Formats: sequence, structure tokens, C-alpha cells
Amino acid sequence: MLDVKQVTKRFDEVAVLHGVTFSVSAGERVAMVGLNGAGKSTLLRLVAGLTTPTEGTVRVDGEPPGSLGARAATAYIPDNPVLYDDLSLAEHIEYVARMHETENWAEMGDYLVDRLGLHDRLEQLPATFSRGLRQKASLVLGLVRPASLVLVDEPFVGLDRPGRAALLDLLDHAAVGGAAVVVATHQDDFLSRADRCLGMFDGALIYDGPIAGADIGRILAGAE
Repeated sequence: MLDVKQVTKRFDEVAVLHGVTFSVSAGERVAMVGLNGAGKSTLLRLVAGLTTPTEGTVRVDGEPPGSLGARAATAYIPDNPVLYDDLSLAEHIEYVARMHETENWAEMGDYLVDRLGLHDRLEQLPATFSRGLRQKASLVLGLVRPASLVLVDEPFVGLDRPGRAALLDLLDHAAVGGAAVVVATHQDDFLSRADRCLGMFDGALIYDGPIAGADIGRILAGAE
């Protein structure tokens, strides 16, 4: 579902990714681990088609990021939610679902807002939400649409305990449904459920293997 080959990314003369290569299969749950500045967010943005590699290639289900096919296949949930100031949460859900031609979108939206505890916020503007509520709203919008690849950047920051538990179940559900799920996080609860770990340090992939074999402390120290 996702194939990244020898990807390097430079901003001016500064390289933030160095020859990163990995692939992710349908139904796989992958935890991307690394310190702030390790390159995780840049890599996810590349896969989502929001920026382009300086060198190397990325393919989503065989298509380049940013193409219509790749955009239709990819749900990207950033660490800093991007929401419209003048749309209620209910209007956001309908807009995103209709844009992606989601079947039974109203039922799916109701299910997601119920799981994330947002029913009493449906008619409110997300511009008034706290950091945690904005994160929950962003998760609803990312998951209400069909996707074969789900990319999530630090989703647990700001979430309360029920929100974290609900998100873990929703990510499991996406993987069981056949989506490849890639989550940048250090959250132990997700690490315990993930099938695989990608360890990033200083823009390089230093570990790619099963969670059971990943020493997270060593990855964060750049020792793997």
C-alpha cells in the first residue's frame, strides 16, 4: 500500500531526511518512533503529498502522492488540526464525507462523534474548541471518509483517557478493515498493539522491524 524508496528531503541546504526506504502492507499497524526533529512529520507530509522529496520516490497504492488516486486512498491527520473557522463540527463532517463520497456518512459520523464524546459539540465551531477537542474533531474528519492508508501524526497529545482508548479501537478497526495505518507516536498503548516499528533518528531510519524487537530507549538515543 505504501512504498518509500531512498527518500531524501532538503530544505535549502539542510537535509531533514536521509535515504529513507520502507514499505507498509494493507492491514499493517506501524508505529513511527523518534524524538522531535527526527523527521517523522516531514515523512508523513511527503507521503500525504503536502511536500515533495528532493530525491527518491514515494508511491501510495502504486501512485505518486498528491495524485487523485493517492489522495483518494490517503487519510492524513496532522498533529496541528486544520479546521474551518466558520463551519460547525456537523458541517465539517458532512463536507468531508460528501467530498469523499462516503456511503452512510451520517451513521458513520454519529458513530465517530459518539466514540470520541463529541455529540454535544456538533453544532459548535471548532475554532472555539480546546486543543484536545480540536484533536478529536480532526480524528473524526480523518476517519469518516474511506481510506486505504491512514497517516496520523502524534494523535494522543491532548486527548483524555477515554479519547485515547476510543482512538486505539478506531485505529484497530481501520486496520482490520484492510487499511495500512502509520502512527507517529511514543504512546505505549499503541506500541503494544502495533505490528511493526519504524525508528527515526536525525532524519534516518535506524530501525525497521517487529515491535517485540524494538528498544525504544535506544531508538530515541540513536543507538539502534
